[in-house]
Amino acid sequence: MGTSKQDLFEAVNACFTSKWNVQLTSSVPEATDLSLAGPHAKALGIATVLYADLDGSTDMVNQFEWWFSAGVYKAYLRCAASIIRSRAGAITAYDGDRVMAIFIGQSQCADAVIAAMQINCAVHEVIRPTIQQRYPQERFTLRHAVGIDRSQIRAARIGIRADNDLVWIGRAANYAAKLTSISGPPIRVTGEVIAELPYGLRVHNGNGMWSTHTEPMLAGQTIFSSDYMHTLP
Repeated sequence: MGTSKQDLFEAVNACFTSKWNVQLTSSVPEATDLSLAGPHAKALGIATVLYADLDGSTDMVNQFEWWFSAGVYKAYLRCAASIIRSRAGAITAYDGDRVMAIFIGQSQCADAVIAAMQINCAVHEVIRPTIQQRYPQERFTLRHAVGIDRSQIRAARIGIRADNDLVWIGRAANYAAKLTSISGPPIRVTGEVIAELPYGLRVHNGNGMWSTHTEPMLAGQTIFSSDYMHTLP
């Protein structure tokens, strides 16, 4: 593709004038499953999207040595990714200090929430103690956030030849990311996710596991937050 103004006009017009070829899929697609040249999309149906994100990473890189920050990034994302995969989540992107994953299937919401609670457990019982033991002189406490939402999801391939990726279209992809930037307990989910959870992920020893608030940043949605942990194997 050329880079003249006319070339770009033609490329942009093609994005809006061609009819989309949308194919249903029962699995989370990869970039090679979709065409880059034409308006081709894959429809996953209802899927659950999870974002796991380090909280306060800007302050961390401003205050600590680069190698310390790099170790924190690697530790958190290694734990998060391993747990996500163990709960049948498909990792779709790493973006700096966060990871995105998609869950499909009958137990997608429960799988995503258990993954979030196990990531929270890894933060409290694995990563923080390791950092404290290795660097007792450093005043650093790792904080994180996990956002989860559920909606229709479609995928399209974007970019140019030899440099492209997938974009995920659907409310859950946007809301899950935004949930990591609000304040409150580290696990934040929407009502659509809560409605699909079994009793044991909503109530523990007779006590509700989730607090609620209305979030203006998400069109007044009721958001459910929790700091519960799920035992690691």
